Amino acid sequence: MRVEAALSPADVLAQVAAALPADVRGNVIIIGSLAAGYHFFSGDGGRAIRTKDVDCLFSPHSKAIAAAAEVADQLIRADWKLREGPDWSQPGKTDDEEKDLPMVRLRPPGEAAASWFLELLSAPPAFDPGAPGKNLRRVETSIGHFAICSFAFLALAEWRPLDTAHGVRIARPEMMALANLLHHPAIGAALIAGTDWNRSNKDLGRVLALAYLAIQRDRRDGTAEFDAWAERMWRALQDKFGGHAPQLAARAGAGMSALLASPADLNQALRIANLGLLASMDVSLEAFRATGARFMVEVIDELEQFVQ
Repeated sequence: MRVEAALSPADVLAQVAAALPADVRGNVIIIGSLAAGYHFFSGDGGRAIRTKDVDCLFSPHSKAIAAAAEVADQLIRADWKLREGPDWSQPGKTDDEEKDLPMVRLRPPGEAAASWFLELLSAPPAFDPGAPGKNLRRVETSIGHFAICSFAFLALAEWRPLDTAHGVRIARPEMMALANLLHHPAIGAALIAGTDWNRSNKDLGRVLALAYLAIQRDRRDGTAEFDAWAERMWRALQDKFGGHAPQLAARAGAGMSALLASPADLNQALRIANLGLLASMDVSLEAFRATGARFMVEVIDELEQFVQ
């Protein structure tokens, strides 16, 4: 398994923000490892993350296609290159179906090209529990056709995102955690392409990594951010999903319960987290499991109480 290079979240976010057209920065929310790394590590030069992809979410849904096309064209003009590989190195054509179009995945110029690439995503449309959780939309650029993807529960990343010094916003860690919980109500069988990593283990492990970082920072700074997670999650579910909020809240802990009950899956989740978001910390299995136990009591149990 290839180990990604250690990255400074502040440096990468600054490069991404500088490359974005000024008139679309307000429509950008950075999610994933970069958002979490910036939130928890931006003031600590000794901390780093490992990630190969930087996820750039365009919000709202109604403006995502136009913004993605503008950003893609500007980056291409600035010598950003399509991610290499048979699936991504060539743009699609007008008559290609959306499912056959390559995603917008671009590597920056210079030395950073060897370390990470930018992936463009769309905020989802209004929630429909009967619709597919994943949707593709066509983006027409000066060099051809691409697709950008949206996932239903990424609507949570739009809930009160946090400002940064670089003019782009980042998703709240508790909202990214909740999106992962809802996306994985059980341990699935899907693997991440090119790895032996279970997708559910990676994403549910990310929830515990975010919780661990929030708890550690509260202890260090005397804050109580983690204590507010359950209430914020409930408010976000109500704001983004309306009458479906109780049902979603009631099922939010199912996947995490399954992860904590499976030693093999929990071990793999920790291994992935220690290679990525927790790369500069090397968290022990004991601490990871303890974080899970606290998460179930202080977040999941409290979230379920809002439904009662």
